[in-house]
This record gives sequence, C-alpha cells and structure tokens, in this order.
Amino acid sequence: MEAREYHDAYSEALEADFRQLESALLSDTVKLLAPSEPIKCRVETTVHEAAVQMADKRRAAVVVVDDGGQLIGIFTERDLLRRVAVPGRDPRTTRLGEVMTAAPEALGADARIAYAINRLHNASYRTIPLVDAQHRPIGIMTVNDIVQWLAELFPEAILNAPPGGTLKRPHEVDAG
Repeated sequence: MEAREYHDAYSEALEADFRQLESALLSDTVKLLAPSEPIKCRVETTVHEAAVQMADKRRAAVVVVDDGGQLIGIFTERDLLRRVAVPGRDPRTTRLGEVMTAAPEALGADARIAYAINRLHNASYRTIPLVDAQHRPIGIMTVNDIVQWLAELFPEAILNAPPGGTLKRPHEVDAG
C-alpha cells in the first residue's frame, strides 16, 4: 500500500470518527452519562459528616438542599481543600452552609453533552449538579463521566492507545 493510499484511508477513518463525535456531542444529553445519585445534605451538616459520606460513597461532592429538597449549594473536594483545610478550619464544627458554593450552576438532564463540556471547561468546574424541573438534585455529573462516555463512544481508539504515544495505525489495530 502506498503511503498516500494509507494516508487517505486513515484520514477518512479520522473524519468519520470526528463526524460521529460531533453528532454525539450535539445530540446526546447528559442523562446518557448515567450520572451518580447525589448525596444530599443540609446547611447544618458538618464538613466532617459530609466528607465521611463523600469518602464512603467515593463521590467528589455533596449537594446542599433546603427543607423543600431544592438545590441551594454544592460542597466539593476542592471546597474542602481551599475553604476548610488550608485556612485551618475545624471540619467537625464547620457547617456546610459556611463553606459551600451557594446557588451553584446546575443543568437539567436534557442538557446536551456539548453544553455540559462547555460549562465544565469555561467555568473550571469538575462537577455539576443535575436538577429536575423543580430544581431538586437528581444527579451529579463529573469530568470522569464525560471521559467514560468518550471511552464508550470510541472503544477501539481508547483500548489501542499506547501509553503516552500516538494511536496505532488502522492496519495495526487488532480488532479481534
């Protein structure tokens, strides 16, 4: 096979992958990401209690809800580091209401994945709460959810990528 023929076949395969990705980004919604069930806490919950729940359930955040169950805040691992640990606050006495991010941006489950990626990137978020029509938390979407979705969308490319290198050429991929 001539290098030019190979390049053309490779370019065509890449273009098809990019078209598939573009289509998925613009049509798939965040509910396809199977976001995790949110851990719901109140403003009076201590940071320690929230951190224990986060560690037990292997979650990066808890959502803070009011008496009606509506989202009023989020407390993340980043908040724990920057607002509690570094300033030297006592997690056993500090309440979430003192250190949470109040009125966080949230998305509905019908938001497009492209928009979610935009929000994660432009606002430097790692987690975004998902809410229903009454603004009650129904999930937490993370950067890891996006990575998992991409891995499922392009399993061959992910599985055949050598560490720190370029993707294998199509004729080198073991599809069996």
